[in-house]
Amino acid sequence: MSNIKTLQQYRTKLFEDIYNNVIPDRVPININICKEAVAEFGGMSIKDINWKPEKLMPAAVDICNKVYSDVCPANFFSTRYPGQYEMSRSRSFEMGSSGFVQHPEVSGMLLEDYDYLIEKPFDCLVERVIPRLNRGFSSDSPMEVALSFTKTFNIKNADFFTGLGLVGKLKEQFGYYADNGMARAFTTAPFDFLADQLRGFSTIPVDMRRLPDKVLAACEAIYPLMVKAGIPKMMTPHARAYSYLHMPTYMREKDFEKFYWPTFLKMCNTHAAMGIQIDTFCEDNWDRYLDYLLELPANTILKFEYGDAQLIKDKLGKKHIITGLYPITLLKTGTKTECVDKAKELVDILAPGGKYLFSFDKVIISAGSINLENLNAVTEYVRDHTQYSNAGEVAGIAFNKEDYADYADGMPDLNSRYYTTAEEYQRENNMLTPEASHKLQSFDDKMFEFLIQLLF
Repeated sequence: MSNIKTLQQYRTKLFEDIYNNVIPDRVPININICKEAVAEFGGMSIKDINWKPEKLMPAAVDICNKVYSDVCPANFFSTRYPGQYEMSRSRSFEMGSSGFVQHPEVSGMLLEDYDYLIEKPFDCLVERVIPRLNRGFSSDSPMEVALSFTKTFNIKNADFFTGLGLVGKLKEQFGYYADNGMARAFTTAPFDFLADQLRGFSTIPVDMRRLPDKVLAACEAIYPLMVKAGIPKMMTPHARAYSYLHMPTYMREKDFEKFYWPTFLKMCNTHAAMGIQIDTFCEDNWDRYLDYLLELPANTILKFEYGDAQLIKDKLGKKHIITGLYPITLLKTGTKTECVDKAKELVDILAPGGKYLFSFDKVIISAGSINLENLNAVTEYVRDHTQYSNAGEVAGIAFNKEDYADYADGMPDLNSRYYTTAEEYQRENNMLTPEASHKLQSFDDKMFEFLIQLLF
């Protein structure tokens, strides 16, 4: 047991050194095999484990025994749980015949909703968008809606905390990096939020041409919601706001600069002012946007799907933490030598200076997408051949939340009838203590998180 604890302390220090702008002992390894792939490797039904995630534990233990990683490779976490979508009768996410949750193209916001979204963004989402995308919340019977909402909230929480507990057990059993799952939050760029489930990918380009001012105003209105969504439940020295960025590579650069970047950058700077580290997945190829990414707060974690590794390193490697880029397709199609050679190539480019986490370009979503022997050969190579001779030295530009002090008051009031602050509770009932008022607001916070995540 003491050896496991020592290993966990070592792995935890690898990541904390990176996050603290210190060159670690070696390159940390972050492998992410989603629960569906873990189930397939274990010969289990994906449909079955979607409803009873605890059944996945034996298969997860087997994966942990087979695959080297410094973080728990078996990923139980998701913002998308089949149970919640069944209870809410979602139109946005549906479980397919294979057991995978699928996201059809939907649009929950009508053209005539722009003005209300701009005026009262959270009210518009609660009253119009969410009921359109969840049939269980659009009944004429208020009691039926209340029951559907309660069941959806409870089943999502149950599945989330089950997954949290299972991963916690694996961390202790195998000595993985002891990060705090409650110190991470999910958010997204305001434009992505508007373009995804609100207007839809096929509709938003038309809006940009015909209603540019309303699109810009909508992004500004959504911005405080996305800031709040990105605040973790627990603040730690390594609290992180994770976002996936998927529209930019489908946009012209002048449109990206006008519609996408301003509110995303402002959101990241606001989080930085709170001491929250930015963690992003740059989907597709971002080579033409690297100069923009340089503007993000120091020590932003940038996971890239595709791109020129040398160009990324040259432009961003002294300021930001780079990860991703290794093609998981090679693990299926390549020989063991080819797979290890690719890892060596990326390590040689990205590891110097210390701001590098090894990971793949995508999450491993199915057992058939990789060869397990190739995966092991790659991670064992990184483990055994990436030691730094100058471990402990400063890695590059450090993060300092004081650099973003101008954004410290950047989150305006949500101004919604569906969200009450502690101050408002106290004004309504002066018999409440400050502690009681903040306790009441904590339940508003839980409802806010639940409702916003219905649209991620």
